[in-house]
Amino acid sequence: MKSTRLLITLVLAAGIVGFAVWQSSRTAAPEEKLIGFQDSDTPFAMPKSGKPDMRFHFLSAWQANQVPTVNHMDTPMGSENSALVYNAQKFWEINEKRGGHHTGDDLNGIGGMNTDQGDPVFAAGDGLVVYAGEPSPGWGKIIVLAHRDPQGKPVHTMYAHLQEIKTTLNTLIARGEVIGTVGTGNGYYPAHLHFEARSSDGADIGAGYTAQPLNRLDPAAIVAALHDASDKGILPAPLNFANKIDAPWTKLEMKNSEKFSELKE
Repeated sequence: MKSTRLLITLVLAAGIVGFAVWQSSRTAAPEEKLIGFQDSDTPFAMPKSGKPDMRFHFLSAWQANQVPTVNHMDTPMGSENSALVYNAQKFWEINEKRGGHHTGDDLNGIGGMNTDQGDPVFAAGDGLVVYAGEPSPGWGKIIVLAHRDPQGKPVHTMYAHLQEIKTTLNTLIARGEVIGTVGTGNGYYPAHLHFEARSSDGADIGAGYTAQPLNRLDPAAIVAALHDASDKGILPAPLNFANKIDAPWTKLEMKNSEKFSELKE
């Protein structure tokens, strides 16, 4: 009986050792890497295979240092006073069909349905592009801009369901600059801009409806708090602002400077 048990034990041990040797001799599969301009350099805590999970996309130290302070904000569609635009579904309204609270504002042209499809979408404030892509068919194309409020706290604005993206990752954007166009989220909805604001250190996309507010902020309140309404008049409308700028605000202009040939030691 003892010899039989010993024999079984030896056979099992030999099988385990043989399996281990076979496993170690196998050629390791090449590591999958994220591809495309969005994922060419894998951010900290992002997966190295499959689709990126934006809930864990934290800004690098380089990106965080580039985020500009935003002292003024305008609405991302229509005029500086939201003329020609209405809010079809406000922030934190309950939507029984979707099973949660709305995480942003749904901004529409006054014609309704798809009459505003292709209309320009403006950056609400000076910011850094920390996401520009399409995380899912339902979301469609999305842009996330990172800002710092006057107190230095991080605030992100998100522009979703876009038809076109007119900027690229890690670009510094001026307030009022055209960054995209109104879309339908690949035909999932009538044309509108889903506009969000978050208190965030990462470009998390998340869901359009949720039971808890998490880091979501009221975008209309954020814009209103930083909107210029002084007695000197409000700042130029995004439509005029975008048309009058011939070059990005990040380029320096040297006016009345001396020619190098005229400089004296």
